[in-house]
Amino acid sequence: MNFYSNEDKFNIGVDCIVFGFDEDGLKLLLLKRNFEPAKGKWSLMGGFLNKQESVDDAASRVLSKLTGIDELYMEQLGAFGDVERDPGSRVVSICYYALINIDEQDKELVRKYNAFWISIDQVPELIFDHSLMVKKALQRLRRKASTQPVGFNLLPEKFTLPQLQRLYEAIYQVELDKRNFRKKMLSMKVLEKLEEKDKETSKRGAFYYKFNEDQYNKLVENGFSFGV
Repeated sequence: MNFYSNEDKFNIGVDCIVFGFDEDGLKLLLLKRNFEPAKGKWSLMGGFLNKQESVDDAASRVLSKLTGIDELYMEQLGAFGDVERDPGSRVVSICYYALINIDEQDKELVRKYNAFWISIDQVPELIFDHSLMVKKALQRLRRKASTQPVGFNLLPEKFTLPQLQRLYEAIYQVELDKRNFRKKMLSMKVLEKLEEKDKETSKRGAFYYKFNEDQYNKLVENGFSFGV
């Protein structure tokens, strides 16, 4: 029996905001649409919810389809449901943001979907309410990165302290004091120093580090607070 036969029917979509980071700073993965509506304009990657999947599964499917990465950090941002937000039909969109290491992307897939990495301070006008989604996602990322180590999802497994500092400077769009930042990060005891050095950026080279998730989880159990 259909208990809701008298209720309105409409589409449920998922839109995904994908953040990445490289030597040029924080970036956003955007599509140049090759289909209607809004063909030729910039947009986020999205899709529609299938009958037999959860919204989380739908977002994972969309993200994997675009980047080739099956497991990545993602978080639901919220629902966007203005009546006229999409000229194609009545669509309520569940929005997610994801953090990826750009080096792990499938470049062929990204090219296939006509997607490009755009610096966060050079994002063009986006279709529908996608600009609002990006604004809210950036606000969420900044809040989250100040209290949890989510920023490490944007870095390769091994990284230098200067690289880590550039990441946080890119997220917050501020210049941080090198000495204070280094002292703060090392005092948390969640970075594991490696023997290997990065010889490409200077003659002396900077030691590589990696984030120790197991150590972080142990510290959290004892009341540790990650705060940048």
